[in-house]
Order: sequence, then C-alpha cells, then structure tokens
Amino acid sequence: MSNQEYQVTRSSNAARVAAILGAIVVVVLIAAPWWAGRADMRLMGEMFLYLALASLWNLMAGYAGLVSVGQQAYVGFGGYMLFALTMFAGLHPLTAIGLAGVLGALISVPVAVLIFRLRGAYFAIGTWVIAEVFRLSFAQVSALGGGSGSSLPVGIVKSLADARDTREALSYWLALGAAVLVVAAVYFFLRSRRGLALTAIRDNELAASSLGIDIWRTKLVVYIVSAALTSMLGALIFLQKLRISPDAAFSVNDWTAFVIFIVVIGGIGTVEGPIIGTLIFFALRETLADLGTVYLIVLGLVAIVVMLKAPRGVWGLIRSRFDLQLFPLRYRVIRRGPSKGA
Repeated sequence: MSNQEYQVTRSSNAARVAAILGAIVVVVLIAAPWWAGRADMRLMGEMFLYLALASLWNLMAGYAGLVSVGQQAYVGFGGYMLFALTMFAGLHPLTAIGLAGVLGALISVPVAVLIFRLRGAYFAIGTWVIAEVFRLSFAQVSALGGGSGSSLPVGIVKSLADARDTREALSYWLALGAAVLVVAAVYFFLRSRRGLALTAIRDNELAASSLGIDIWRTKLVVYIVSAALTSMLGALIFLQKLRISPDAAFSVNDWTAFVIFIVVIGGIGTVEGPIIGTLIFFALRETLADLGTVYLIVLGLVAIVVMLKAPRGVWGLIRSRFDLQLFPLRYRVIRRGPSKGA
C-alpha cells in the first residue's frame, strides 16, 4: 500500500473559482455607469451599503459575540459628522467621510468601556439605549436642524461634481468601494492571528482565556473598528440622501433590524452569509414592497422559517451539504496522492 502525501491549506478549487468570478463581477459593477440606469445604480448602491453594514454586524455578533441592536448610533453619528464637518468646518465631503470614521472610533471607546460591563441581553439593550441617547442629543442641536433635520447646501453637493450624472456615478463608486473594502477587511482580519483568537473566543471563551487570549481587548478592537467603519458608511448613506434628521439617522428599523435580518437569513458567523442575505433581502423588498405592511409580515415569516429549518442560515445549509467555502478561513488537510518515495 503506497504512502500518501498530505498538505495543510486554507484554499480550495471552489475558493479559487469564486475569486476569479468575484473579480469579474467587480469589474462589471465598476462599469455600471455606462450600462445601468440611474435608478439601477441607486438600488445597487443601497445594496452595497447594506452589505457593508451587515458584514460589520456579523463580525461583531457572529464572531465576537457582541449582539448589538444599537449600531444605528454610529450610522447616525457618521451622517451628522458629515453634515457638521462640511457645513461648519468647510471640509470636502470625501475628507469629512474619512474624518467621520476617526471620530466614530474615538467616541466608541468610552461607549465600549461603559457597555462592556453588560452581558447577553443586557448588552443588547445597552447598545439600543446608547443609540437613543445619540438620537436625543443630536435632536437638540439647532445648528443641524434640531428635530426636523437639515439638508446639505447646494454648494457642498456641487463640490463633488458639477454634473448630476457624475455625482450619481461617484456616489455609486463610493458605495461599491465601501462594500469591497469592508468585505475584504473582514475576511483578512479573520485570517489573521487576531481573527484566529476571535474565532476561539466565539467557540469557547473559557478555553480561549486559558490559552492566554485577552478576550476584553480583542472584543474592544472589533467594536472600535466596527464603529469607525459604520460611521463612515453612515456618512456615505446620508451623502447620497442629501438630508438628515434624528429619526432617519438613528432608525433602528432601517439600520439594525434589516441588517440583522440579512445576517440571520444569509448565515451568521460566515463571510458569505451577509452577501447571500443581502441578495435575498433586496429580492424580497423589490418584489413585495408594494404590499405595504404585508411586506414586513412576509419578512418576519421568512426569518422564522429560515431559523427553524436552517438555524445557520441559507449559506450554512449550503456549506453543510456541499462542503463549500468561498472565503476559506479554516485550515484543511488534503490528500495529494502517493509520495515520491512510495
């Protein structure tokens, strides 16, 4: 009987094919302003932003165990920072988006120190309370429109580009770039040593702690990074909308409930899950949106059915049946055939 040669690897044929197809899809999407209509680009831009939000929430809840129902705090914070920095500091909108991320990271530190004292459901409730504090605080800022909100001045809007079509294309490219950046950042973070520690924490905190992993610091890093990127996404969202108000900026329904639906449906704790969930969510929304409140009922029913029949989400079901990993994170031992000395 001949000896066999084995190799430890993370890659697979499916992952290589997926990488090639993904690159082709990204190139096609980059060229969308030349083949898609304005309404199509707005829809795809919204999909990209939701994909990025879902990937960040999945990183927190699916890997770090930080189940937040208050991420709208940073969406709204980023949106308001965009308006404040452009209107009062005179910054270019693109510069303001980057600075909004920095400010989001800074404000997340004292917030994390406060809510990390809570566990489980109390942590989730704490994040929602923080988001409400943000909403009520910005509603008192009369310079930003108070409770009724404010619109970006025409001069700031035109600073992006003079022509409307050019502004639409730029907003679309920013949303696409944000989605690609966030998905890639989450993937490579999870492949790093810190990502390995995060996976160990998800599987068993006690065992991870016994191996010398600093659980509190690792979760803090994930929370701060998620807050920074979510704030930048919030700035992008309201740069597209051109108007902001406390209720819209800190909407738990728009920026947290739908994001949780996307992750749960797609598959929590997987990189592929938010991508699948985003496609399913927008397919349902575009098909059922004209039904009014029935649309929300159908979303709820779909979520219940998926959680009962496929607790790990649609991608979890696919992965368990076909052993597919388009974004491989785990090492695998594969057999390459007889060794040379056999």
